[in-house]
Amino acid sequence: MNEIIKNIESAQLKAEVPEFRVGDTVRVHARIKEGNRERVQVFEGTVLKRQGGSSRETFTVRKSSNGVGVEKTWPLHSPNVVKVEVIRRGKVRRAKLTYLRQRIGKSAKVKERMR
Repeated sequence: MNEIIKNIESAQLKAEVPEFRVGDTVRVHARIKEGNRERVQVFEGTVLKRQGGSSRETFTVRKSSNGVGVEKTWPLHSPNVVKVEVIRRGKVRRAKLTYLRQRIGKSAKVKERMR
């Protein structure tokens, strides 16, 4: 990759990136702009995947809202992502949890990782 592009992308990285993995239940605080007002909205769910690298890294979170599955994908280093809190650690054996899309209720749960 070009050296100029590397310098620009490294300037865009956040200083502190939260430590979370696929399968973890997280609470994402996202900045939302409505007209001329700005507020922070919380989205809590299970991390399905993390992909990409450096400034292009994204993560997808899934939750069930009123019986309907909702997925959102955020860039990890975006200024619109205020913070990511880890609620519980999940024990999974694969990198992408796309199989959770077909599951409903208790079968859509991920086991908790004990330390």
